[in-house]
Amino acid sequence: MGKYHVAVDVGGTFTDVYAFNDSSKETIVAKTPSVPSNPEIGILNGIKKANISGDEIKFFSHGTTVGTNALIERKLPKTILVTTKGFRDVAEIRRGNKADLWDAYNDVAPPYISRRNRMEINERTDYAGNILIDVDENEVRELARIIRKKEAESIAICLINSYVNGENERIVKEILQEELPNVYICISSEILPEIFEHERMSTTIINAVLGPKVNTYMKNLQGGMKEKGYNGNILVLHSGGGVMTSETVPRFAARIASSGIAAGAIASKYIANLCGFQNAIGLDMGGTSADISLMYEGNLTITKDWYIEYGYPIGFPSIQIQTIGAGGGSIAWIDEGGSLRNGPHSAGAVPGPACYSQGGDQPTNTDANLILGRLGSRVLDGNMELNVEESKKAIKNLCEAFDYSEYEAACAILKVANANMCDALRLISINQGYDPREFALVAFGGAGPLHGAYLAKEMGIPNIIIPAHPGVTAALGCTLVDVTHDISKTYVANVKDVRIEEIEKEFSLMEEEAIKLLKEDNVEKENMHLVRYIEMRYVGQWRSLSTTVTRPLTSLEDTINIFHKEHERVYAYSSNDQEIEIYGLRVQAIGHVPKPEFVEEKPNGDLKDALKEKRDVYFEEAEGFVQTPIYSRPNIPVQSIIKGPAVVEQIDSTIVIPPNFEARIDNYRNIILSWKGGNN
Repeated sequence: MGKYHVAVDVGGTFTDVYAFNDSSKETIVAKTPSVPSNPEIGILNGIKKANISGDEIKFFSHGTTVGTNALIERKLPKTILVTTKGFRDVAEIRRGNKADLWDAYNDVAPPYISRRNRMEINERTDYAGNILIDVDENEVRELARIIRKKEAESIAICLINSYVNGENERIVKEILQEELPNVYICISSEILPEIFEHERMSTTIINAVLGPKVNTYMKNLQGGMKEKGYNGNILVLHSGGGVMTSETVPRFAARIASSGIAAGAIASKYIANLCGFQNAIGLDMGGTSADISLMYEGNLTITKDWYIEYGYPIGFPSIQIQTIGAGGGSIAWIDEGGSLRNGPHSAGAVPGPACYSQGGDQPTNTDANLILGRLGSRVLDGNMELNVEESKKAIKNLCEAFDYSEYEAACAILKVANANMCDALRLISINQGYDPREFALVAFGGAGPLHGAYLAKEMGIPNIIIPAHPGVTAALGCTLVDVTHDISKTYVANVKDVRIEEIEKEFSLMEEEAIKLLKEDNVEKENMHLVRYIEMRYVGQWRSLSTTVTRPLTSLEDTINIFHKEHERVYAYSSNDQEIEIYGLRVQAIGHVPKPEFVEEKPNGDLKDALKEKRDVYFEEAEGFVQTPIYSRPNIPVQSIIKGPAVVEQIDSTIVIPPNFEARIDNYRNIILSWKGGNN
């Protein structure tokens, strides 16, 4: 058996490796450039850089942007949609809405499958699941001939009302698979057997366009890991916050469309719990974007209303994440009205911020932090030098436009960036019925610890948690997950009319399918755990809320009471007199996998030993520059107290502790900041 838990987060710019040694309890961190054309190369290079051989790996899991980037860049295989006659334009009509209703020029992106590749067959199933028109085998074989001629690599089959009876879809799949054995085929009744044609069709199409690419990626990664000497499961993080094995991933490829983003949310939850907080908001701020998640009473919020590109929803459950274009490389600019803006466009890795001296000439958040002294001139443990003079040149046009000094302009840039992130924090908290004053903020990513204290103070959040390794926290999240699958079914009935034994029967059938999937993932019976959910809503409503139910189900009374309370919290309204209907059923199948066991450290050494230097750092609240102690984080003993102002530096991030803030280092090396006025 190996000794390392290895987790990898494949980003657009860097591939981050986090390895935990079960024997010595030591952590290894490595970063290597990503290879977008062959993402598996970045993973293999990262493991090599960490100096870990395949036979030393006990557990391997990773999050990847393969699916996300493929959809955004539209680098997709030729795919055919097969649907019921008269319905091929559902994919283009969608819901008839757009992201900005009043912007006549901002059109929704075109469908992933063009109209010429959306084909129809003459079949029909009614709303109750009765087959009115059977599948014509000859028609489907003729369709196969056309598809072969088009040299398609993938087929999505989505027939009307197949969510209630998928027999016709299964027949079409069998015929096409016989005729086209090398083509990837998926059907909506297996992918997402739920009502609403557009959502079901969109999810099935996305699954089909990603299937071949994901399949190739997984085969290449399996081959590479085998050459390294690793023969265990290759686990991939999916949108719901669990993992799937490399054998299951190609079947449900749409589930990994937000794989990399989910890892940070999972790590945020774990770290908050480790620090004793049940309510936490996660802020993963990197070079280009900030991903914000929320945990309430120990659980991450889940949504089924999400997408990579607006208008094309993915119906699988996903951790709710608010993403905005705010990162270290986000560019400050002046709009046509003369107002200062920040992002969403970014300098990226190339040319990068002006201070990188790689040709960037526009001011970014990184440049502003460098000008203010919050970032030192040497980062990444001294391996990279930042040029403050280039930053000052880039910011000059803002100084002239607003009659600001360099320091006032830099403060203004960061204020706008922080305001943008606070707007996103409000969307995921206040707008959803949560009071941010009851939460802790977990700030990570390369840039999160630079901004976390200011965001928390603006939002009234009393405590800020900075993980031990902020820059690779998302990779850490990949070591903390279980194998999970979600089985769902549309089931509409008034709670007054429903028979408990009928719902119990439906749940039992869904659990059989769930257990089958876990067995395919080589999960032992003793490690299986099933959780039941019922989607409920007031009669006449469109949106529903999900509540857990017992196994076996004997009564709906407790579930109804929970629904009323949750409806009050989310929508500030509930009524015991309103009739309630069930909208859907879901079973979450969980296969528990081994996780690293982190150990607490004991105080050892003196804080003075961690002091690197003192430098002038500009704090607006101090009305100028302050001689500020700069600490090396690896040398700070646990249980140390640092009073602001101070700056803490480490290889993967820099932490700003403003005046009137205090930092405490816990026994797991997390830094917990609190501010005067906040409730510790």
